[in-house]
Amino acid sequence: MSLAGRAVRIGTRASALALWQAGWTRTRLVALWPDIQCSIVPLSTSGDRILDKPLPEIGGKGLFTQEIEHALLAGDIDIAVHSLKDLPVDNPAGLTLGAIAEREDPRDVLVSARYSTLKELPEGARVGTSSLRRGAQLLAIRKDLGLLPLRGNVDTRIRKAMEGEYEAIVLAAAGLVRLGRAQAISSYLNFEEMLPAPGQGALAVQCRSDDEATALLLAGIDHGPTRAAVTAERAFLRGLGGGCSAPIAAIGRIEGPRLELEALVASRDGSRVIRVRGSGGDPEELGSRLADEALARGAGELLS
Repeated sequence: MSLAGRAVRIGTRASALALWQAGWTRTRLVALWPDIQCSIVPLSTSGDRILDKPLPEIGGKGLFTQEIEHALLAGDIDIAVHSLKDLPVDNPAGLTLGAIAEREDPRDVLVSARYSTLKELPEGARVGTSSLRRGAQLLAIRKDLGLLPLRGNVDTRIRKAMEGEYEAIVLAAAGLVRLGRAQAISSYLNFEEMLPAPGQGALAVQCRSDDEATALLLAGIDHGPTRAAVTAERAFLRGLGGGCSAPIAAIGRIEGPRLELEALVASRDGSRVIRVRGSGGDPEELGSRLADEALARGAGELLS
């Protein structure tokens, strides 16, 4: 199959972070296939347009991906680059995950003008996050914290923290590192304090299921260990029937020949946290097994 001179249109959100991710993907593809022509096509999504409401109020998974997927299915673009944590666990008919790139740091971080750690925050501190997952885990540690909605791009969120609108905010490390803003990080939250969203820190590249040439291009940037880890995380999410509107977290890690998965389901107020751990060789089986264990321990009550 000849790929020389092939034109590849990369669909992405128009935010600075999304454009960085698309640019990174273009760079990697051109390095592997110097004869192809890659262009970036910025697209607007529902999640980008609605900024005056917390994400859980305006819908579940797909807020940042549906319009891009529609453009891919229509043939207006050839691949779509997403933050994997934004993607629903099931691909639309006709689309497939051609590549899951090597993961950036999956941890969450604290950003604050005055405080270095969660323990240092004063009683009743205002903490910015629109994530139910983050909010539930914060309240499980510090019931006194006052959680406030936080929307906007990375720079806007950091500015709000630095100007004192919040005592602290919680963001994904990956976005700050990718945008060269790691110096804004006050501290990294360990996995005992804060488990990440399934897929956090990983880039997903979709293509059409019947586009064999593009699938061949993308195979070169797929990272097997990352794919295994996030497949287990997303299998856990799928097993619970959950989306971004539920406090669900998971992190998979390759330990020798085995895949380790740690995951949790929490009540929104953090008063109850069901944490499960396990290992296995099959990512789908492992994630599904831990979801069944969480449900057996009462996770369904927390999700309903």
